[in-house]
Amino acid sequence: MPVKLAASSDNAASMKPGLLYALLAFGTWGLIPLYLHRVGSVPPLELVLHRSTWSLLLMVLVLTLLRRWAWLVAMWRQPRQLLPFACSALLLTANWLVYVYAVGSGQVLEASLGYFINPLVSVLLGVGLLHERLRRVQWLAVALAAAGVVWLTLHAGRPPWVALMLAFSFGFYGLIRKTGRLGALEGLTLETLLLAPLVLPALLWLTLAPGGAMARGDWALNGWLWMSGPITALPLLCFAAAARRLPLATLGLMQYLSPTLQFVLGVWIFHEPLQPAQLLGFVFIWGGLALYSGEALYRASRAASAATA
Repeated sequence: MPVKLAASSDNAASMKPGLLYALLAFGTWGLIPLYLHRVGSVPPLELVLHRSTWSLLLMVLVLTLLRRWAWLVAMWRQPRQLLPFACSALLLTANWLVYVYAVGSGQVLEASLGYFINPLVSVLLGVGLLHERLRRVQWLAVALAAAGVVWLTLHAGRPPWVALMLAFSFGFYGLIRKTGRLGALEGLTLETLLLAPLVLPALLWLTLAPGGAMARGDWALNGWLWMSGPITALPLLCFAAAARRLPLATLGLMQYLSPTLQFVLGVWIFHEPLQPAQLLGFVFIWGGLALYSGEALYRASRAASAATA
């Protein structure tokens, strides 16, 4: 019995910093539209190139201070291991491009929809590609979310392409990273290293070209562009720290903080129109997420009770 009490107290002690790390990660991701509006004069491709470049420099600095480069030598000796990270790098870049375009073109609500859909896309990828099995309640949750997407498609007269591209690009990115061998910091460093031969010359060319963001001499804008590195890397580090300290069910529920904040920003800060029929589609998707998350929490609590007994 004393051993169980000590273990439970250790879990409780790790929960508090874990919740803080998760709040920092998902809160930062949810508020990123504010940052993107601040640098809205920079074309999406150029902004993504800055984001990749300054993230790489920051992570190289962090890994050098931590003396954690042994993994790179091991990876370089196994070229086949680099292919999944090259694919995940391209998916992450595509996700960033679509997201920056969405915020810059006044589609924050549709971007938030993409990240509401993303967890259920991950579920479908797990079923289709990893042969995972769903329970009946989980299938009902997926069906509700799918009904919401169909309703939004019928209402708009077109599929919500931005939301679907965000959801599926990040879903496949998560699938590749799930089966990868590296942690968040090392994985993102490798992804940006693999892109560097393309990113760095392209950014140099755009910077020196007439109209390049950093060639304007606006030092306030340059400072915001340099901040894209920490804004990209730090939430990922916080997420990795939270994942080591929190139960998966808790972490899964907290990830909805990001699209919720984006939704609030879209409606109340950027004043994007939200029609009742459009809101109904969101309600279907929120219902599916609530059903899926509630069932996961119920199962987790029963498993914890059984383990305690």
